[in-house]
Amino acid sequence: MKTNKIFTLLTCFALVITSISCKKNDEVKPDEKNNITLEFDNQVGSDEMTLGTGSYKNSSGEDFTITTFNYFISNVSFKKSDGTVVKFPNDYFLIKQSDSESFEATLKDLPVGDYTEVSFTVGVDSARSVSELSQRTGVLDPASYGTDNMYWAWNSGYIFFKFEGTSSVVPSDAAGKRVFQYHVGGFGGMTTKTINNLRTVTLPLPTSATVRSNIAPEIHLFVDAAKVFNGTSTLNLATTFMVHSIGAAVPIADNYKTMFSVNHVHNDVQ
Repeated sequence: MKTNKIFTLLTCFALVITSISCKKNDEVKPDEKNNITLEFDNQVGSDEMTLGTGSYKNSSGEDFTITTFNYFISNVSFKKSDGTVVKFPNDYFLIKQSDSESFEATLKDLPVGDYTEVSFTVGVDSARSVSELSQRTGVLDPASYGTDNMYWAWNSGYIFFKFEGTSSVVPSDAAGKRVFQYHVGGFGGMTTKTINNLRTVTLPLPTSATVRSNIAPEIHLFVDAAKVFNGTSTLNLATTFMVHSIGAAVPIADNYKTMFSVNHVHNDVQ
């Protein structure tokens, strides 16, 4: 009987110690930080995006294939459950369907906490667009894009979004190809009369991203290219197939703002 009582007491003591230990491990320490990653999964409706070979239809029933799908992400911010917002104004990412290594955008040293919302800009803000070349390195280097050039030398500005492909409804060009090109830029400049095609996307998270010293969350986003044709307005390839001017790109920018959604959040212990 005494042995059983001693065993029971030892068991209870162990449970108390374990409980205290767990509470200490779960405790949020404000001075600690960790990374958080946005993972962009480009799709067309519910279909996986495949460059060159994938065949899709837009909301008007027009067939198309995709050869290029690139966009800039910048000015990322995260909102905590208490309303606090943490901003990353100096991080710029170029997501390219042709480069799987570009699909993940990692933001470093986010303070620990429970985050319920993510926000970001599609494009490159005006301040950085007109800054000295020494401040535009990495993905912002105008000379770094090769065949995926994302900078208008003639317009001194970045192409925020580049969507190219082919469609049977597009008229043939001189080479006999039926090509469409949507190039969107235009950061607004210094006057209210200048067109601004920068778009901010704000998304609630289905579950909180719990940043801890041992947890670096991953937020998985779906990016639906079909929304480019039917986000807030309907675009037909038969009539709108070659867009390179800032003014003509406004409906495209309004549409692609709607193509982002959060599918799920990973809060895996490292």
